[in-house]
Amino acid sequence: MREIIRTEIDKEWAHSAIVEAGDYVYISYCMKNEGQSIENQINGAFDVLSERLEKIGLTLKSVVQMDCLFRDIKDLSFLGEIIKERFEGKYPARKAYETKFIRDGIAFQVDAIAFREN
Repeated sequence: MREIIRTEIDKEWAHSAIVEAGDYVYISYCMKNEGQSIENQINGAFDVLSERLEKIGLTLKSVVQMDCLFRDIKDLSFLGEIIKERFEGKYPARKAYETKFIRDGIAFQVDAIAFREN
């Protein structure tokens, strides 16, 4: 039996940014470019997601599910085109939510589940 591996642990906020459990990888709190345009924040979040996946030998093509959090759900209209550019046809299942963020400059965050093929 394999162990659960937790990476990028933040003791102050009590969370792990990457959790590997079996063939699945859970990635949280992907956001970047705070205060910039929604397009830059979506791309920045996917940059962070991609960087975290690369640390464990995976790519965006490994992502099977995403939760996309928006400050304003109307910004959802930007998401599809950016996913088409970034995921090269390997689109994950996804949900979008409108939520409040802890800081005013945050407009987008993504959490994801990836699958590690054997």
